[in-house]
Amino acid sequence: MTVLASTGWTIGYVIGIVVVLVVVALVVPILLLAARIGRQAGAIDASLGDSVRNTAPLSELNTTIEHATTIIAGLERGRIRLGG
Repeated sequence: MTVLASTGWTIGYVIGIVVVLVVVALVVPILLLAARIGRQAGAIDASLGDSVRNTAPLSELNTTIEHATTIIAGLERGRIRLGG
């Protein structure tokens, strides 16, 4: 019986080691990718800041359109008054 008992322990240890190796094989690439993303986070944040700064004038686009519409209406009134 001692041979079977030690065989069972050996099989258990082998299965345990295989499970640990599989988990490590799955987790290590995730950790490496996370580290790579972490190294690039500063550049990504700076780029997003640039995007915010470069697109900020678009918030005034509706004001520009309103002014252009007013100007166009004034030009049309002027053309009508001039008989054109």
